[in-house]
Amino acid sequence: MPLVEVVQSVVTDPGVVARAAAFATDQLGKTVVHAKDRAGFIVNMLLCPYIIDAIRMYESGFASKEDIDAGMVNGANYPMGPLALSDLIGNDTMLSVAESLFEEFREARYAPPPLLKRMVEAGLLGRKTGRGFYDYG
Repeated sequence: MPLVEVVQSVVTDPGVVARAAAFATDQLGKTVVHAKDRAGFIVNMLLCPYIIDAIRMYESGFASKEDIDAGMVNGANYPMGPLALSDLIGNDTMLSVAESLFEEFREARYAPPPLLKRMVEAGLLGRKTGRGFYDYG
């Protein structure tokens, strides 16, 4: 990934933040964004609710997984749909991120859907196990 999130805690010296950002940019060739220390930082704070909403939509029977993913690929010009993305990230990782966000913020939008929990319990972790929302066998 071309991005590095440089996170500053309440006790991080600004010089350390500057050195970390310079290293990521100059040595690694990454794009750096800065965030405060809280669960999810920038990317997961925005990405996780999007994927959770897609899982809930699929779980409720509102639309098929194929239609949800095709809608976002062809209607929002995303490179992949949210359910395929969850499989790529790993459904266990998505569950862990959702639990972390929910634990910190106690907002329903971060609560992991029951389907995601059941899939992880069943070993349907996505691409790394060959099955998740899709079959990769």
